[in-house]
Amino acid sequence: MTTTRTPATDLGFLLHKHPEKAQSFTLSAGTAHVFYPEASEERCTVALLAEIDPIGLVRNGATSLTQYVNDRPYAGGSYLAVALRAVFTSALSGRCANRPELVDVPFPLEIRVPSLTARGGAAVVHKLFAPLGWQVEAKAIPLDPEFPQWGDSRYVDLRLTGTQRIVDALRHLYVLLPALDGDKHYWVGQDEADKLLRAGEGWLADHPERDLITNRYLERRRPIVSYALARLAEADDVPAEAEARVTELPDRPEPLAVQRHGSVLAALRAAGARRVLDLGCGGGALLRVLQKEPSFTEIVGVDVSASALDIADKRLKDKSRVTLRQSALTYADPSLAGYDAAVLMEVIEHVDEERLPALEHAVFGVAAPRTVLVTTPNAEYNQHFEFLEEGRFRHADHRFEWTREQFRSWADGVASRRGYDVRHLPVGPESQDSGPPTQMAVFTSRKEAVA
Repeated sequence: MTTTRTPATDLGFLLHKHPEKAQSFTLSAGTAHVFYPEASEERCTVALLAEIDPIGLVRNGATSLTQYVNDRPYAGGSYLAVALRAVFTSALSGRCANRPELVDVPFPLEIRVPSLTARGGAAVVHKLFAPLGWQVEAKAIPLDPEFPQWGDSRYVDLRLTGTQRIVDALRHLYVLLPALDGDKHYWVGQDEADKLLRAGEGWLADHPERDLITNRYLERRRPIVSYALARLAEADDVPAEAEARVTELPDRPEPLAVQRHGSVLAALRAAGARRVLDLGCGGGALLRVLQKEPSFTEIVGVDVSASALDIADKRLKDKSRVTLRQSALTYADPSLAGYDAAVLMEVIEHVDEERLPALEHAVFGVAAPRTVLVTTPNAEYNQHFEFLEEGRFRHADHRFEWTREQFRSWADGVASRRGYDVRHLPVGPESQDSGPPTQMAVFTSRKEAVA
């Protein structure tokens, strides 16, 4: 992975690996080595070598012929993804202790995997990486250059170029390398589905090849795939028509995301909003709903993920009233001030609780729209989801999920501190004991009311 963003050695901070050191990490069947072939202010390259031990493969459960004949030591695939996780754990989780401000910075990147297992060939590689904003060059490797009539192998020499956050680039590789491989070397259970959801947060739900990626990553194990697709359908990045294919509750009249969209739209209409912010817009599911409403004269979608914004841009049919901006919601942006309404739909639970005061300042203090709509899962309702184990969150990237009392306490505190009135509305079918699946707070500025 190479960057030319100055100073290029900032890459070392994000990866938690010093450019002047070579380090090794133990894998289940070998060793991962990380080092920097070049490291200057203008250009920095980090290299990851997964050195797979054939004897180690046998010890770890290889069977029959695969003990002796396999491509694991020679081609990138599931073992390379495991090496990524072992070496770049902090970077994959979006943490940078020494320079946290770098996490949300897009870097110009070039990534090369010189020998990549790609079942389906170069065409499938393009289908998986291109929608994420990468320029893809995938050269098929011939079975034998001396015998061209034999044709191409299932391996490609992959080169990706694009501008991405480092955490997004690593997560794309972590998910798509084993999906292209299609042959994991370990048992796939629900914990593996949770890893997929965590690494795919912000981009997988709205990927046009979402089903293909999920099936191949989870080796088509039907119950686990169903669980993962159900959780992805709960992410608002997925289009409503796609979510409708997933049934979570047999008596639910329509998908929950559709009901959320409808509740938000009704609240915006009731507030008389014309200029609307969609904060944390992801792949643009709500934007596509808002742009159908002629009363909204200006719609702005804001998200920290460049790849999510690229997906939103491609999916929006009419961009005449829609503008997309890349920004973190915890950073104050005065250019977002003066709008009638702001929507944070299923957003706050993706923010660490200790960073919520920064989000509060940016949204209610600096942007300060007349109306703010916030929706978030109701933790008390989780017991009604068939595939959700007790104690688990609805999405692998959720930092928290609040009860109704916890959400009310937070919302009431924000309203008191920032000069807003707040009322609470249910979204979705209500349970007598546990309330609705989604809870919504509608904040209205007291300054506007006085005026």
